[in-house]
Amino acid sequence: MNGTEVPFLMPDFSSFAARLDISFNNPDLLVEALTHRSYLNEHREYTGSHNERLEFLGDAVLELAATAFLFKKFPAKPEGELTAYRAALVNTVSLAESSRAIGVNDFLLLSKGESRDTGRARDVILADAFEAIIGAIYLDLGYDSAEAFIAKNLYGKIDDVIAKRSYQDAKSRFQELAQEKRGVTPSYDTLSEEGPDHAKLFTIGVFIGTEEIARAEGQSKQEAEQAAAEAGLKVMRWS
Repeated sequence: MNGTEVPFLMPDFSSFAARLDISFNNPDLLVEALTHRSYLNEHREYTGSHNERLEFLGDAVLELAATAFLFKKFPAKPEGELTAYRAALVNTVSLAESSRAIGVNDFLLLSKGESRDTGRARDVILADAFEAIIGAIYLDLGYDSAEAFIAKNLYGKIDDVIAKRSYQDAKSRFQELAQEKRGVTPSYDTLSEEGPDHAKLFTIGVFIGTEEIARAEGQSKQEAEQAAAEAGLKVMRWS
């Protein structure tokens, strides 16, 4: 190639729309929904917009749709439980899973650096894109179409959320199971605290009685405790 860089080929967004079984009146909205801010920073010639405004809109549509779905599905459940169910259904991990399932990874416009992200960083990008797609559908085709997309790709998870109790945070689950199986309330101890005040790193251990079950790090004690509880659930094979 005489040292020249191979030009980037844009994905076939029409094939992605077909995969979603959605006919956009304005296909540019779908492209915008799949465009991360980092892509614009790296491609100054690109004239489109990034997806953050659509994500903002899609987040609101998703909250309304998920709330209405849960309100109707569980007529006897109190507000607190419905809120917990909704949080588990629409959290970053859940949305990223749904995003992967519909093939968003193959169509994202990202910078070279962002395209190498994995784990939590990629989950956030995928979840944001999922919400942006909802926003694009809402703008282009209205609420009913957006809600149908959400129903098809998200609502089916609710039975699993309830069966696995993933609507509870890790500390709550670990405490409930420790009391049920061991008759003991777990405790958390700070094992180490490192770094300057503005960038502390805490290592927390979770204990049943005097037995250390697991330990984890976090930038706050609360974060480290949740991570330790999550690790403890795996160690005890309670997850």
